[in-house]
Amino acid sequence: MRLSSKKIKIFLVLFIIGVSGIIVAVFVNYKFSSYKPEMLISAIQTKANLSIKKVHQTATRDGIKEWSLDAKTAHLIASEKKAVFDDLTVTFFLENGENGENVYLRADQGVLNTDTQDFTVTGNVVLKNKEYRVESDELHYKHNKRILYSTIPIRISGDLLKISADSMSFELSTKKTRLTGNVEGSFSDNISL
Repeated sequence: MRLSSKKIKIFLVLFIIGVSGIIVAVFVNYKFSSYKPEMLISAIQTKANLSIKKVHQTATRDGIKEWSLDAKTAHLIASEKKAVFDDLTVTFFLENGENGENVYLRADQGVLNTDTQDFTVTGNVVLKNKEYRVESDELHYKHNKRILYSTIPIRISGDLLKISADSMSFELSTKKTRLTGNVEGSFSDNISL
């Protein structure tokens, strides 16, 4: 069965008209939604996931910075009210906000609850300040209480001590640490308790 050149021409013309119509429809839809950004934002929030590279987020309370987060990538999942971060660092500002003493957190991944600002970090977790270093596989942060805690084993090291425990909590507002379960450690002669 051979198609005549006239049928081929008609098919090609109809095909070109169809493709042109699709292109025009996409262009008109894009132009319409760019004039109404609230419709575009609403569509993203209810249907789509959003991925961003090189993210920086800061949490403030009563005008005072409490923490800032930097990550290689972030994936917002609006339907679950969470953001998933890869290769992240968090700086917690103590007492005096940004100019005071800071605590630094680093982890491979993190999941932030976008409603509560609570988050959990996992993978090569390191929490440190100028004197001590805490290592674990997982760490949690309760934003409303400003508490960092781990329910799995941690290791603390510094120039004057080495400690391990089954779990830990650290209150950022009071700078108090609580260790529980199989607490073991060694201290230098120079440490004052």
